[in-house]
Amino acid sequence: MVLKTDILNIAAIDNHCHNLLRPDWVNNATYTTAFTEGNDAEILEYHAYHSLSFRRSVRDIANLLNCDATEESILETRQGLGIEKLTQKCFEQANLESIFLDDGFLPDYIFPWQWHQQFTKVYRLIRLEYLAEKFLNSTDNFDEFLDSFTSQIISTSPEVLGLKSIAAYRSGLIIEPIPKNTAKLRFQQIQQENKKQNICLTDKILIDFLLGVALDIAAEKKLPIQFHTGFGDRDLDLRFSNPLCLRQLLENPRWKEVTIILLHASYPYTKEAGYLAAVYPQVYLDCGLAIPSLSIQGMKRVLEELLELAPTTKILYSSDAHNIPELYYLGAKWGRYLLAEVLEEAVNNGDLNPKESLDIATAILQGNAKRIYSYPEN
Repeated sequence: MVLKTDILNIAAIDNHCHNLLRPDWVNNATYTTAFTEGNDAEILEYHAYHSLSFRRSVRDIANLLNCDATEESILETRQGLGIEKLTQKCFEQANLESIFLDDGFLPDYIFPWQWHQQFTKVYRLIRLEYLAEKFLNSTDNFDEFLDSFTSQIISTSPEVLGLKSIAAYRSGLIIEPIPKNTAKLRFQQIQQENKKQNICLTDKILIDFLLGVALDIAAEKKLPIQFHTGFGDRDLDLRFSNPLCLRQLLENPRWKEVTIILLHASYPYTKEAGYLAAVYPQVYLDCGLAIPSLSIQGMKRVLEELLELAPTTKILYSSDAHNIPELYYLGAKWGRYLLAEVLEEAVNNGDLNPKESLDIATAILQGNAKRIYSYPEN
């Protein structure tokens, strides 16, 4: 039989997560902000409190902090601990070997990636749209812009293990090859339209072009690239975050050697993601955000659907933790526990034997990430 205790003790590599918010910004938001993809006041101040995942999480966090299972008691306890002690407690209980930070999320309000090194090994993911925006807002010369964008990716420092795209949020996942002259013209139009105002990159032509540039570099440097897929904040059009929209990119011979990681189990398109991983050698999956954001049955169902068709060599653990350290703990707790349950059922059903199930758990929690990223062995 699967030994659950063995799986629960496997150190995890969190292959997609985010920097923690500085306390002054956490204190300005409701606690529910970290537990919902909604951002409307009515969601944050009322409805989010009544999700199954939030109610479960309150009890889990209270148990971790040894306090009453109320938001008020949790907030008081975490205030007393301070951010360093709270993070240390969450990371120790999460048993993390390392984390891969996408530090392009809320960049003005977060601790730098180096701050997180006091708790575990830290590596970085370059968020391509954020990188492009930095240079889009610093020059109105297209050639300078493109040179800065490409140079930043080419000259990646040792802590950078991959790239990340939020094209699903900005223009959708139907990524098309764009000629350089077309992109240059669009760049100039964007500059004229915005008249030096801070630009948020949402233009499909320019995003698709820059993704093509980044994919070319990724192919050369053997850098995996993560794509947000599936559910997210309200500004995302869920129809165009279906990973099936990536087919044109996946079929392009120019990029067939680039490792593509579909984030968030592509929920609710989990079966579709599993199919893509089963038929495209370059496609991998992770389970973050779906775990720990769904109900217990929902999280378990996601893992079951990933394993229905996708090879176990294609699935990676992540939490998509952000804002607060408790999400690192919750993701690791439920990721391990439900993975152990699903694999135990696979043994009972005759799909696996006990040794295979333990090997698979190790691969999902750390081994697959070590294989597909240029993961330092020291």
